[in-house]
Amino acid sequence: MYELKTLLPQFDIKLPTCMYELRNISLSSWCRWRSKWPIKFPKRRHIQCSGAKESENLSKKPKTCALDLDILGRQIQQLLKQDDTSVVLQRQEKVLKQLEELKAQLGKIRSSLGVNVCGKTIQHTTSYQNGGLKEVPLHDVVVNGHPNFIPYALLAMKNAWRNLYTIDVKTFTHSTMADIGPKAREFEENLAKVPVNPALPKINVTLIWKNCEHTEMISSPTMYVPIYGEVNIIRYLGRVGPAEYRYENSPLCNEIDAVLDICYQLLRCSTHKAQVAMVRLLDKRLAQQQYFGGDQMSVADIGVHSSLIRMPAITDKDLTPAMLAWRKRAKLVTQI
Repeated sequence: MYELKTLLPQFDIKLPTCMYELRNISLSSWCRWRSKWPIKFPKRRHIQCSGAKESENLSKKPKTCALDLDILGRQIQQLLKQDDTSVVLQRQEKVLKQLEELKAQLGKIRSSLGVNVCGKTIQHTTSYQNGGLKEVPLHDVVVNGHPNFIPYALLAMKNAWRNLYTIDVKTFTHSTMADIGPKAREFEENLAKVPVNPALPKINVTLIWKNCEHTEMISSPTMYVPIYGEVNIIRYLGRVGPAEYRYENSPLCNEIDAVLDICYQLLRCSTHKAQVAMVRLLDKRLAQQQYFGGDQMSVADIGVHSSLIRMPAITDKDLTPAMLAWRKRAKLVTQI
């Protein structure tokens, strides 16, 4: 026959050590069985191709031996008893017994922690009045901002939440900025004046002065997923901040979102007339309330207060008496 080359080279296969090692049952059993088999097959005779001897050999039939089925059955049973499968069964029974003991131990632990009728563990929820960050740790966030568009909301939140929550802001200057200016430096000094309480839940914010068009925040450390706009940054921090400033479950949730949307439009007004029109909308939203979120200060007030500081063209003449009184109350909390 034609000789074929080996297509695949010989590899040393390393078997895992986490499983029971078994011998080849089909091969080893057959070898042991064949060695103990009392029946011997007759040897094959060579046929001579010459004259009468050939016809004589062809006319003869080979002698056959009758198989003793009883002896064969007993030998098969004996081989099966000596096989590794019985050892595996013993180990399996031992492992199942250990699992039952472990299950009993876990049941005692669950009963000590508290279990309901269905067998599910009772979730003990602790309501933290300081934001609940002890349960879910947050990643550090990075804020890229231009010195001409200072994110005053960070300072306002740091002051307003100083007894509830800590925003630790560290500032750096990117190589694209030669000088950040006096207002940005004053902003950094005011941030440093607010103390950091290590006993409170904390989020680390890195503020980088950069030559960028919009203020952006990066909340994911593994991929670049920016959140554009100071108002959206306020929304994000409001959702992870203290419980008193989370407004999703508030009946004024839509109202607070509407105020923040007006702040977003106010920061993008190109004319003074458009800015004054947005201030009038804010005055209508304030109505007879002390704050934009009702009787207590919310992230909406922080957004409006920060937006008005970034708009030096809007003076006291452009504000209504209600807005002026509100700004005094908000300044006492935010201190900016």
